[in-house]
Amino acid sequence: MRVLHRDLKAGEVRLKIQNADDLWHLFNLVEAGDLVRAYTFRREEAVSDKIRPERMEKVRMKIGLRVDKVEYQDFSDRLRITGVIEDAPQDLGRHHTLNVGVEDDLTIVKAWREHHFRRIEEAVAATEAPLVTIIAIDDEEALLAEVRQMGIREIAVIRAERQGKMFPGADRRTAYFQEVLDKAATINPASPLLVVGPGFEREDFARHVQGRAPDVAGRIRLHGTSQGGVAGIREAMRAGLGAKVLEETRVAQETRLVERLLEEIAKDGLFAYGSAEVASAVESGAVETLLVTDTRVRDLSVEQLMRTVESARGHVAIVSSRHEAGAKLESLGGLGAILRFPIR
Repeated sequence: MRVLHRDLKAGEVRLKIQNADDLWHLFNLVEAGDLVRAYTFRREEAVSDKIRPERMEKVRMKIGLRVDKVEYQDFSDRLRITGVIEDAPQDLGRHHTLNVGVEDDLTIVKAWREHHFRRIEEAVAATEAPLVTIIAIDDEEALLAEVRQMGIREIAVIRAERQGKMFPGADRRTAYFQEVLDKAATINPASPLLVVGPGFEREDFARHVQGRAPDVAGRIRLHGTSQGGVAGIREAMRAGLGAKVLEETRVAQETRLVERLLEEIAKDGLFAYGSAEVASAVESGAVETLLVTDTRVRDLSVEQLMRTVESARGHVAIVSSRHEAGAKLESLGGLGAILRFPIR
């Protein structure tokens, strides 16, 4: 994400969307009641005395939309912002939907709060960080996925050919590895490639890649897990992903924090969760790290808790609800805390 213009007196911030993760950040920035200005396409108004007006061509125009609803479509990398046209050359008062994608820019006019600016700063800082591709492979199938700021996005599943005469013996395994390699080579060719899985399959795959695509082999990092597939990726996530290249990704950081909170709960240690208990811990100055899901961060009472924690030199982490660790925090009410000292 890139900040193109900022005028806080007018409450305006203009943003450039540079990758799919930025759309997720934008989904958490734009709220009902905000005014969003962007270019879109509308049909020109026709001036005609005919009973049935002529169907005019769509033209590009800039409109200001008072937001009613925001929808994130991760399957298509689009953000849908629906509302009423408030500022435009025509069609004032009519409903419209802005479809925002990568490379678009838009201006948001709103009452900005601290967590909004924090999210923008995180998105800007993450723009230069490479996405990470993961292959979870075993002798039956390979799952290819991306680590993105909002979580893990599955891209493809490739199954090993286990029957038939087409690929006898070693040839069948070679064909399986080659299909995985061909797919992996098309995904974020500049990004690191983490290969996880049980047994020797990951090492054998890495040797296959070394002999056929040295450029891809140079991106590979190996990490052992007891399972393949989604379970293997989650295991790697809980372990901090086992590779230096992934330790600073947002989803890995969030996973480690949630796992630490769950460990404290399991041993009846330094923890609090749920609105009432966390509020009590914050009031006592006991919170070392406050964990808040992105679904709770818009709550003004939660924002006040965040401010109080930061003023007491605590740390606040906003956790995406779209990955496994975020879902676990959601099950605790979307609010948890790791404490400096016990409050019970």
